Amino acid sequence: MIKDMEKVIENISKVVIGKESVVIDILKAILAEGHILIEDVPGVGKTMLIKALSKSIDLSFNRIQFTPDILPSDILGVSIYNQQAHEFNFKKGPIFANMILADEINRTSPKTQSALIEVMEEKQVSDGNNTYLLDLPFMVMATENPLEYSGTFSLPEAVLDRFLIKLSLGYPSKDEEIKMLSTYKTKNPLDSIFPVINLEELKLHQNNVKKVNVSHKILEFIVDIVNKTRNCDELLLGASPRTSIALLKISQATAYINNRNYVTPDDIKENIKKVLSHRIIISKEHRFNGTNTSDIIDSIIKKVSVPDIKYA
Repeated sequence: MIKDMEKVIENISKVVIGKESVVIDILKAILAEGHILIEDVPGVGKTMLIKALSKSIDLSFNRIQFTPDILPSDILGVSIYNQQAHEFNFKKGPIFANMILADEINRTSPKTQSALIEVMEEKQVSDGNNTYLLDLPFMVMATENPLEYSGTFSLPEAVLDRFLIKLSLGYPSKDEEIKMLSTYKTKNPLDSIFPVINLEELKLHQNNVKKVNVSHKILEFIVDIVNKTRNCDELLLGASPRTSIALLKISQATAYINNRNYVTPDDIKENIKKVLSHRIIISKEHRFNGTNTSDIIDSIIKKVSVPDIKYA
């Protein structure tokens, strides 16, 4: 594994116990310059993990706590009239940072959620005739509670499609939870975390990811998988071309973080559920019959021929 990424994982492990695989997935998404959605029940460490990550990478960081009464202007910014200058001045919102923690994003209204569509895709905020560019790198790491919990709103499909991957933490094992209690009983471990890589080092890694080789057969493999979702009777909505791009980028990052300069079919299969699960919609009939996205994706993968590629 890339040494800088090992340092970040080691740093975060001081705070979040036993979730190394999830941390690796998050780092892959960051290297691929993507946004991350973490869905799980309250209290399993979603916010703590992201805060630990933000302290491990020396970037500007803002947290936005999503509530039912928050407005788009509370996130993006607002124009304020200057009486002395007789003009409007734009006051930037908290979205203007390298790393954003969008905490409990599905506790706010779809109107406010949709305010993120432009900024997540185009890295800019439009206000009237003016456009304000964000500093790069820019990434949104959102947490959400399952929809079964009270006070939550479904994220619009257009917003979901802009998240590169969707992850879940899950409950810790007994030993992991005991270790966590031992760590937290005397101090907050976040206080002992300091940056281990800086902005320029991260940018270098992100540029190197783009140089990872992807064969034509791998590209065909990606498109064949995505096309299957569009012709699946069990699905009301298949995956968009943005899904193909997301699968390509996260697979390049997977190869890179594992010290390879080429993508393999296993890189694709390793990430397919994380990329697809929040982008496809099961038809009401099949959802009622108990069909889930994981089963559908497994079925689709079995129907697609895995390319036979010889590597030097």
